[in-house]
Amino acid sequence: MADKQGIGDVIDLVKAYAKQETLDPLKGSARWLGFGLLGSVLITIGGISLTLALLRVLQEETGTRLTDNWSWAPYLITFVALAAVMGVLVSRITKGSL
Repeated sequence: MADKQGIGDVIDLVKAYAKQETLDPLKGSARWLGFGLLGSVLITIGGISLTLALLRVLQEETGTRLTDNWSWAPYLITFVALAAVMGVLVSRITKGSL
């Protein structure tokens, strides 16, 4: 009879350990992942808005300097600015702990 109780205790101990080491960290990581996804969506929306704003400023506020043969220049300037910002963002990516 004592052996069955000892085996039951071992099984309970293994179950508790498995829960502690697998399920509990996953619950904490869900919140961390949710904030990360929300942040990336908001940064994407803001980046698109600012990119379009820069393009419109370059097209409308430069007068006739960036028209006709230079009509491609606002797109190139916007692309270079966006690439620079993306480069800074990628360089700032770090692996945080859960």
